[in-house]
Amino acid sequence: MAGNVRTVVAFEVARTLSKPRFWVVTLLIPVLIAAIIGLETWSNSSTQSSAAEQANAKIAFEYSDASGVVVPGIATAAGGTVQADAAKGLADVQSGAVDAFIQYPADPTKQPVTIAAKDLGLFANQRYDAVANAVLTASAAQAIGDPSLAALAAGGATTQTTAYDGDRVAPGLAGLIPPALYLLLFYLVLVLLYQQMLAATLEEKENRVTEMILTTITARSLVAGKIVSIFIVGIVQMLVFATPIALGYAFLRDQLSLPSLDLSALVFDPWRMTVGALVLVGGFALFTGSLVAVGALMPSVKDAGPVSAVFMVAMFVPLYTITMILSNPSAPIVRVFTFFPWTAPVTVLARNALSSLDATTAIIVIVELFVVAAIVLWLAVRFFQYGAVEYGRKLDPRVALRSMRAQRTGGAAR
Repeated sequence: MAGNVRTVVAFEVARTLSKPRFWVVTLLIPVLIAAIIGLETWSNSSTQSSAAEQANAKIAFEYSDASGVVVPGIATAAGGTVQADAAKGLADVQSGAVDAFIQYPADPTKQPVTIAAKDLGLFANQRYDAVANAVLTASAAQAIGDPSLAALAAGGATTQTTAYDGDRVAPGLAGLIPPALYLLLFYLVLVLLYQQMLAATLEEKENRVTEMILTTITARSLVAGKIVSIFIVGIVQMLVFATPIALGYAFLRDQLSLPSLDLSALVFDPWRMTVGALVLVGGFALFTGSLVAVGALMPSVKDAGPVSAVFMVAMFVPLYTITMILSNPSAPIVRVFTFFPWTAPVTVLARNALSSLDATTAIIVIVELFVVAAIVLWLAVRFFQYGAVEYGRKLDPRVALRSMRAQRTGGAAR
């Protein structure tokens, strides 16, 4: 049997890995992720630069000041000219004589500053707000007199908070990202291999060649080889996704950064990384077994689709409770999702990343995932053994189990 399983594994893995489509889809995702990170980094720097330019922009504008706060010298330095007549100011904007007419109300804290301006485009128009606020802020700072008090009044105070988990400093966002990568890997691999898992036991059925194959190999060896091949292909995809991330972190972490986070400061907590790895493997095994079992019971992919969709829905449902996982991980719905096998992988991986998973719960869920996965994989093999040549009808799992029990009882009696 071992030789037959190796033959099936070698054939399935070689067939999958030799397809250009497999590598195109697999490599496309890391390339897209890298492109998104690069574009986001460039966009953040461009946004910051644009905001600074808008704040320092000098435009030709007229203004009226009912508040008495604006200092004429500051407004003039920014390109402003006093215009008491609002109608004249609006007419100057419409004729193109000035870029904007700004009206400061009697109480800018309660009333809006109104601006009539020449249209420069949706985003470029923000420079008018920046100039109007900059003039008002600088004037208020001069009225206060003390630069330190002016900075505090403008919200210039900075805070630095250090959170502690027991007697050690909590890593915060720097500790969240590494274990969160397991959740990303789980989704990527399951989505990409979903069809292959489902078709593992259906391909030969739909092609009506199962009987021919079973003349040279047992049904048990065939399905076991297919399951092992799915695991190998899944591991290959995980390595393909993880390798560029690891290389980027190893060689470019000092050059890359995310908002409010230095990538060189990432924290790889051994416990959380180990828990994430075990949950990833257990969850992958559980979903593989579940989809293979569905395929073994159904005569075609079309028939298996609606049933298999239930497992895919279970994989995404926990995302709808992510705010509750963040704010109240002890909520009943979160606890149900934590211990229900088919929602546990996503929920536990999210809680593990967010540091809301205690060691006892982690151990219980890991054991549960591997035990349930083993049972489901065993059922998948048995269902395929019983229904390998059932081409035209769906199998009732209860009938299949009763038949196998009867066969074992009869065999033991003989």
